[in-house]
Amino acid sequence: MNSLKRMLLRKRVKPFAALLATRKLLKDPDDTRQVFKIIDALSGDVIGRTVKRLSDDATGRELLAKKPNIVDLLNDSERLSAMPPGSIGYTYWQFIHMQNLSADGLIASSEGTKENVGFTADERWTGNRLRDIRDLQHVLTGYGRNPIGELSLLSFMTTQVPNQGINFIIKMGTRKYRQEIPSLDIEALIHEGRSIGQQAAWMPAICWEDRLEESLEDVRTELGFNPPIKYQSSQINQPELFATA
Repeated sequence: MNSLKRMLLRKRVKPFAALLATRKLLKDPDDTRQVFKIIDALSGDVIGRTVKRLSDDATGRELLAKKPNIVDLLNDSERLSAMPPGSIGYTYWQFIHMQNLSADGLIASSEGTKENVGFTADERWTGNRLRDIRDLQHVLTGYGRNPIGELSLLSFMTTQVPNQGINFIIKMGTRKYRQEIPSLDIEALIHEGRSIGQQAAWMPAICWEDRLEESLEDVRTELGFNPPIKYQSSQINQPELFATA
């Protein structure tokens, strides 16, 4: 495949596919596959831009050269559960088991997207990496998997790696909460996610394989992951929102 065709495939935007996936997601908010389809349809050349930024970073260049597969490690329950309590790896293990998740589940949900079409080896690895560390982002930020936690995490994610597909989902979710739960200051929660994303170290350029045994709280402090205070407060003060949203 020549470079021009590869570039066009990377930058192609599919609004009708996004609309169809949006309708399905509104009918079933738990259908994670539709989230990936929306992001895929509207993201354009996100992966190409991310590779460029990685190549401009010393650790990023090393990751691109080695292309580690973090999925094998994140699926190793025996190893993760043996890590020190309070470590990133142990907390991740607790998170995925409590939520009945797996790194392979993210892969299955993303099947059918364009991430492997017309991409270079660096782009394929980077696209997979962004997908595979998604639940690590839950752990590092402290956002849960309830609807508002997911929306706040998306705000963090698109600040770290700008993505029009994710921005579209955030706008759709914000409109939903304005209409259905006007008492919730959803804009403040979205802003908090963006603020955390701006202050924190850039997650794609970190070799998480080497840091899983470190203290989660120490790493959060070192890398600037501020606690999501407004999100935590909304859970404590208005728990009914998370049952009805």
